[in-house]
Amino acid sequence: MSTESITTPTASTNTTRPHAALRPVSLWRATLAILWKDLRAEARSKEVVTAMFIFSLLSVITFNFALELDRAARENATAGALWVTIIFAGTLGLGRSLNREKDQGCLDGLLMAPVDRSAFYFGKMIGNFIFMGVVAAVMVPLFSVLFSISLFVPLIPAVLALGILGYSGVGTLISSLAVHSRGREVMLPILLLPIALSILIPAVRATRGLLEGREWVDLAVWFQLLIATNVIYIALAYMLFDYVVEE
Repeated sequence: MSTESITTPTASTNTTRPHAALRPVSLWRATLAILWKDLRAEARSKEVVTAMFIFSLLSVITFNFALELDRAARENATAGALWVTIIFAGTLGLGRSLNREKDQGCLDGLLMAPVDRSAFYFGKMIGNFIFMGVVAAVMVPLFSVLFSISLFVPLIPAVLALGILGYSGVGTLISSLAVHSRGREVMLPILLLPIALSILIPAVRATRGLLEGREWVDLAVWFQLLIATNVIYIALAYMLFDYVVEE
């Protein structure tokens, strides 16, 4: 009897601990944990934002020298040059974000964690959105100074936010697919840029319309296209991400 009184509590304790360890974590708690991990890693290394900023700075200087002889052409090309800089810098950041996880061997561990894999997608997407937003916030004043045209128009931040959100949403999905391929640095822009045209075109047209001072009636269609594209891409990425990351 003394043996049973000692072993019974031990057995019950051992059976309850695994259930406590496997307690489900909410989607948004896991998302915030992955986002916080990426922000801390970037704060230490500054690898992604630095690469994006240097590329963006070189692009701005190149566009400035290429268009400095024709003021009218420079004013007409400001919206396109701004978005080309943001899109290509974002592509560079998207590649580095997922490649870092793959090279360090963290990607498989994150995907095997007992949480919804959508948390990994949303955490990475929000992180990429923040990184691209930081670079865009620095590029806007530089474009305003070098191109001699003010980009501080009330609705410009809304266009930037919608365009960057849509691009980071679909870009995170495509980069998760390309990271498993051999030529991942080449595959990412090949797969992503054709899809990104549906975001780039309305973003450029909305930005150009705002710089030209057009009425809201002329701009509403481009804002509606941006919002609809964001909803479609993020919803599709949420549904397909679990299948995309399967090797």
